[in-house]
Amino acid sequence: MTPNDLLTKQDLEKFKKELFDLLKPLTESRQISTQKWLRSKDVRELLNISNGTLHHLRVTGALAARKMGSIYFYSAEDIDKELNKAEKKSPKS
Repeated sequence: MTPNDLLTKQDLEKFKKELFDLLKPLTESRQISTQKWLRSKDVRELLNISNGTLHHLRVTGALAARKMGSIYFYSAEDIDKELNKAEKKSPKS
């Protein structure tokens, strides 16, 4: 074992900070779902989908939406349910 193979406390602290910096945006995006209703932009960011895909989900009834004026709103609860269904169906690695 060489001195380059050893980890120091400073190395671990640096790694922890880098890891939390990477995870922070993910946790912030999930905080959107604490709202009751989400706009199209929020849903697209949360699901990482395009405007066309969101339109397709809405038109096919895969994702329910309510329209007020020219703005579509989506129930955060419905989106969470769909995400949970998708997680259960996906194979575990």
